[in-house]
Amino acid sequence: MNFGLIVIGDEILSGKRADKHLAKAIELLSARGLQLGYADYVGDAPDRITDTLVRAFASGDIVFSCGGIGATPDDHTRACAARALGRPLVLHPQAQVLIEERMQDVAREQGKPYEPRRTDNLHRLNMGTFPQGAHIVPNPFNKIPGFFCTRDGDPSSVGARGGVFFLPGFPVMAWPMMEWALDTYCQQHFVHDAWLEKSVVVFGAMESTLTPLMEAIERGHAVKVFSLPSVDHPEYGRHIELGVKGAPVAVDGAYVALLNGLRSLQSQLGPKLVRN
Repeated sequence: MNFGLIVIGDEILSGKRADKHLAKAIELLSARGLQLGYADYVGDAPDRITDTLVRAFASGDIVFSCGGIGATPDDHTRACAARALGRPLVLHPQAQVLIEERMQDVAREQGKPYEPRRTDNLHRLNMGTFPQGAHIVPNPFNKIPGFFCTRDGDPSSVGARGGVFFLPGFPVMAWPMMEWALDTYCQQHFVHDAWLEKSVVVFGAMESTLTPLMEAIERGHAVKVFSLPSVDHPEYGRHIELGVKGAPVAVDGAYVALLNGLRSLQSQLGPKLVRN
């Protein structure tokens, strides 16, 4: 199963706000032995959002979409999700209950009567209109739910055949909701103690010189080889971090072959790094 992230909002692309979802998604997935496969950033343009969601649903991946599920004129995600699936927007009955509970809570906190038929309260119910067949993602922060959709409408199929989870743009809401989604629907994909990364700092080498060795390692071992060049590292200066990652049993042998290959090239080696 691949995992993807979509971050929606002009404020991210304009620089008004810095995205924090990417780093958190990587962290939450990594804690469960998973990796983020890709991330898309999309402004508040309905056609572009819809196209992005069409691809997400067609991918069969588990995708988290953050942002644009409110009820202001620049919140297009709910309508775009409906368009991407070819389904109408409908008021989800459980979402309606949760939103009404939230409005009652706010009225109580303010010492005011709850007026369910007031225009602004009726408008708030739009936050509970989701594509037909959507399912609730609970929001522990303020009860206003997110939602998720699968192509076949079966919530139990998301772990096997993928789907898109739609979350608010606010990190304080989105992150626990993302964690809930992973722990509720994705446990079958969790991998523990089955991912290892070993690398070494290489001084004075060119990537072009190291490429044949990298290709040979990938041909001979079931691992991914990576090369991370740096030109101004505060400790190591100009160098390349060269390594292998994958299942521990495969990484150990590949790393030995990598070090032997570097020594045969008379490379100047620095610190060795291990991550899992």
